[in-house]
Amino acid sequence: MFASLRFQTLLSPLKQTFDLAHAFVSLRRSSLLLQSQRKPKRISFCNKSSGQIHSAGPKFYGVSPSSPEEVSPLLGLEDALMDYISGKKKATEVAHSMWRHIVQKGDTVVDATCGNGHDTLEMVKLVADESGRGCVYGMDIQNIALENTSLLLDALLNPNERKLVKLFHTCHSRMEDIVPNGTSVRLVAFNLGYLPGGDKALVTLSETTLQALEVASRILAPGGLISIIAYVGHPGGRKEFETVQAFASGLPVDDWVCTKFEMINRQMAPVLVILFRK
Repeated sequence: MFASLRFQTLLSPLKQTFDLAHAFVSLRRSSLLLQSQRKPKRISFCNKSSGQIHSAGPKFYGVSPSSPEEVSPLLGLEDALMDYISGKKKATEVAHSMWRHIVQKGDTVVDATCGNGHDTLEMVKLVADESGRGCVYGMDIQNIALENTSLLLDALLNPNERKLVKLFHTCHSRMEDIVPNGTSVRLVAFNLGYLPGGDKALVTLSETTLQALEVASRILAPGGLISIIAYVGHPGGRKEFETVQAFASGLPVDDWVCTKFEMINRQMAPVLVILFRK
């Protein structure tokens, strides 16, 4: 239905932002239809004019809107994109907003680069529910990163949520060794570069990142997302981003929609790359 969406230029930032948001929701709608056998999650929200609490199922995501009282199916994505364009939000915040359109309670997700644990924490909140079926696989090559992640999760999660996280001291290229064969993975997230607050000489590398992306594309379920934040301001960062971009460009258009968000006049700003599997 869609060809590759690219932000090579911003001839009309507002229009392209809204077009991309609506396209993303249309893809989400297709994903929901493919997952029709799954129990739809319902979300409660407050109608500001009446003060009443409403509950919404699939229509909340744009499958079949029928009431003007229903919240926009974009779920704040338009605002996140506009805030990104105006410099009010970081690329990571936009990524998290997109994750919320894809991940459901009980899903399995992968944090391929735990860092200090902020992405891992966000993932747990997205998959956790009373069933305890959700699972977050996290990995990092640095012990200090796993220690920082564990401390953050221990401090902010309840015991049931904490049980959903499995952390591994390994390279993201070994992802397939960690996630059990046949597991349906809804999201794989990469936050590349060096560990914030850590040794800046220790960075992710183009070669292993490419291997990890190849694995992620194999284990990702239809309707799932690969989310990549590429940092180009450190030595080797631009090369790694170009590797990510080359990988995305080679994915078949019949099965994937690949998008990037890049600040044209801020050449050292991180680049958000989103790979959606139809």
